[in-house]
Amino acid sequence: MKRLVLLALVALAVGAPALAQPADPYAEHQMPARTAPADPRAGHTMPSPSEQATDPHAGHQMAVDATAPADTTPADGNEAAPPIPTDHDADRYFPRTAMVDARAQLNLEHGAIAWSKVLVEKLEFRPDNRANGYAWEGRASFGGDIDRLVIKSRGEGARSLAGAEAQVLYGRAITPYFNLEAGVRQDFEPRTRTYLTFSLDGVAPYWFELNSAIFLSDRGDLTARAEAAYDVRLTQKLILEPRAEVNLAARDVPDERTGSGLSSLELGLRLRYAIQPEFAPYVGVNYEQRFGATARFARAAGEDRTDTRVVIGLRAWF
Repeated sequence: MKRLVLLALVALAVGAPALAQPADPYAEHQMPARTAPADPRAGHTMPSPSEQATDPHAGHQMAVDATAPADTTPADGNEAAPPIPTDHDADRYFPRTAMVDARAQLNLEHGAIAWSKVLVEKLEFRPDNRANGYAWEGRASFGGDIDRLVIKSRGEGARSLAGAEAQVLYGRAITPYFNLEAGVRQDFEPRTRTYLTFSLDGVAPYWFELNSAIFLSDRGDLTARAEAAYDVRLTQKLILEPRAEVNLAARDVPDERTGSGLSSLELGLRLRYAIQPEFAPYVGVNYEQRFGATARFARAAGEDRTDTRVVIGLRAWF
């Protein structure tokens, strides 16, 4: 019995280390040694700051494009002033003969258009304690942008017709803003008389409407007339128009009651309301003064040297 117990203790002493330490399943496997990855910059040296500033394209020769325009810009920045634009600036880039033909075709298709306009500049009533007066002034144009037929008429009166005239003129545009006109003028009152007429009509800078004319009568009397007007737009429909007219004569014309030099001055101020652009009634004041021999002729006929009147009228065109 004692032997059995002794054998059991010996067996337990021998097997105990094996039970306490489990066997490693990878004990017989050899793991490969781990090595650090290679540095991709190994063997490279960093350039110095002076080397970093060098052009990366240094040593490379760029190909030259023979079709590219040469750079003519001055290195110092003192570029030449560009050429002054002209009315036909395209002639700098295209043959001039070709552009002349193109402009002629453009004018034929878009500019050679016949048109007409009738303008009643003044159609007014001038009330007065002694005798109510009236006056009119208008013109009609027929033709195109360059050549046209112009008919003008004006006159005034009170108890009877004091003056009336009509003009038939050929007008030609000499600039985009001015027309040269030539023709005849026929007076019906106070005397029947015919004049050869030359006039310049147009719009000056800042939209001043100008008209100047020279008249040579069939009796050799030379006179001149100059008119100016300007539209002051108070609103889109309310327009204030100052107007001035000056008449001159080379010599005394008793039949016309006209003296030499500055014969008369007429100033007007009219406020019109454009119900439509084509239809505008107005009110205003008109002042007229005669000078020199013209004033003496007026006094001899029982008229005043100066005349100021309120006017009520209509301006229209169609």
